[in-house]
Amino acid sequence: MPFGISTMMVGALIVEVIVISLVLWASGRVLVGKEKAKFTDAIWITVLGLIVGAVAQNVIPFVGWLLALIIWLALIRHFFDAGWGKAFLIALLAIVIFVVIAVALSLLFGIVLLGFLGF
Repeated sequence: MPFGISTMMVGALIVEVIVISLVLWASGRVLVGKEKAKFTDAIWITVLGLIVGAVAQNVIPFVGWLLALIIWLALIRHFFDAGWGKAFLIALLAIVIFVVIAVALSLLFGIVLLGFLGF
């Protein structure tokens, strides 16, 4: 594959998009309802957020993470038709759901997933 991209990296990216989309979709359904929070919208938020966020963090190293956060919130706000506060709560709930699932899986299967979370 070009640019040193391996099949494993592509597979990991696909799994990452699916997992983030699922927790984002679940938190969106809780906070804005099933009419506004569609799974396809969650996939778009995730894909665009990963791409634009990565570019922002690489172009502007020290403040790129803040720009990436604003971009993620703007994407949630746009696709889930929510305000800035609701978009922040959706993102926060998605993080909580992700951490709970990761900890539950690590306890259930004995898999060390906390390294993935940065611990």
